[in-house]
Amino acid sequence: MQPRNMSMSGVVDLAAVKQAQEAKAKAEQARAEAARNGGTGAVSPADLVIDVDEAGFESEVLQRSTEVPVVIDFWAEWCEPCKQLSPVLERLAVEYNGRFLLAKIDVDANQMLMQQFGVQGIPAVFAVVAGQALPLFQGAAGEAQIRQTLDQLVQVGEERFGLTGLVVDPEAEPGAAQSAAPERPAGPHDAALDAAVQAMDAGDLGGAVQAYKNVLAEEPGNTEAKLGLAQAELLQRVQDADPQKVRQEAAAKPTDARAQIAAADLDLVGGHVEDAFGRLIDTVRVTAGDDRDAVRLRLLELFEVVGAEDPRVAAARRALARALF
Repeated sequence: MQPRNMSMSGVVDLAAVKQAQEAKAKAEQARAEAARNGGTGAVSPADLVIDVDEAGFESEVLQRSTEVPVVIDFWAEWCEPCKQLSPVLERLAVEYNGRFLLAKIDVDANQMLMQQFGVQGIPAVFAVVAGQALPLFQGAAGEAQIRQTLDQLVQVGEERFGLTGLVVDPEAEPGAAQSAAPERPAGPHDAALDAAVQAMDAGDLGGAVQAYKNVLAEEPGNTEAKLGLAQAELLQRVQDADPQKVRQEAAAKPTDARAQIAAADLDLVGGHVEDAFGRLIDTVRVTAGDDRDAVRLRLLELFEVVGAEDPRVAAARRALARALF
């Protein structure tokens, strides 16, 4: 089953609840306070590198990614480049002193995780930040490139999601990382949100849409339900579409609002976020009246799917404003 807070194929971005500067300040303050308190909840350096399997993925990667970016190293014993890359990642995990957690996944023993992440070859390195899976790089990479990637990852975690990271104490007993984060208390709508995800996993998109709408009827501001509803409605729209026919029609009718909207949905589901946005913005420029309004509204819906904090959304909003005015 797809974990509830896992985004789909890297397309969807879980929006940060706070503004970037507030989140970064909160992260710095939390780390400083923990240090002043003598490292309460501190972990051992040995806990910064963990082996993860399918059974522990949700608790050890997804849940942990709400407090620290988790870097995933897909490897195998027979992979020679992995034997060069993995020690570098392990050393940097300790050097970065809790700014990220390294999760090592043996692809031979965890084929399902390899498939879920779309790994085509190893070594392959991904990250999970606040529940969102992000590809970092594939194949052997130089240490300078790895450091640059990690620096960017840590910055995103702090500035966009307020991730505090882990406080490391060299004298802490190994294993403290497993108990450092308290369990999240159950929310009033958790059962309904879980039911929505189970419906999506079962292919019951209509059921998922209704479940998310039920949550929003009681709590209109529920971010998870709004994001889930946008995903489910998008998938519902494209599930019976003939991609070849849709794209042929869009190519033949560049000013047809309905054809371009349908193609943009396929673009987004396929991970081509900027193509989807650009297509609809171009259509806004060449349409008018109800057609133009329909294109604009669909674009706003796709913004909801991707997440307001995504820089591609911010850029597209500016482009849309120029197209409209």
